[in-house]
Amino acid sequence: MKIRQLAKEELTKVQSIAHRTWPSTFANILSPKQIEYMLNWMYDLKMLESQAENGHTFILAEENGKELGFAGFELNYSEGPKAKLHKIYLLPEAQGKGVGKTLILEVADRARKANQKSLLLNVNKYNQKAIDFYLRIGFQEIYKEVIDIGNGYVMDDVVMEFNL
Repeated sequence: MKIRQLAKEELTKVQSIAHRTWPSTFANILSPKQIEYMLNWMYDLKMLESQAENGHTFILAEENGKELGFAGFELNYSEGPKAKLHKIYLLPEAQGKGVGKTLILEVADRARKANQKSLLLNVNKYNQKAIDFYLRIGFQEIYKEVIDIGNGYVMDDVVMEFNL
């Protein structure tokens, strides 16, 4: 498996993985309409490009030239300084094989080298599979928050932190 940073011109790979992952990941958590709304908002190519231009880094895990998953993060996100893991998704067939852990450890390593004190992330409070995974690799719950994302939808999240 290889992890590499994506160029702005390659962000369609992030978009593609998200669109292939979200429907199954959130099928029992969010309505199909909310999934569609969030994908169209968060993974719009112009949105991803704007994030890349404003300090977000996107990394891709691949094996034998095949995309497995991605992570998107930002350094100096919060006081501390703290990094934020904004996005991490793996194709369903890549889950349970260590890809997610490898991506997070790569983000943590990059954050540590940039003198960040911790790595933050938000996870849907009903996504117990993800919460359990984050707890297993060393994240701790620090608080819960509800974020209004428009169109009558909210993100009802657990905020977790991994000390670097």
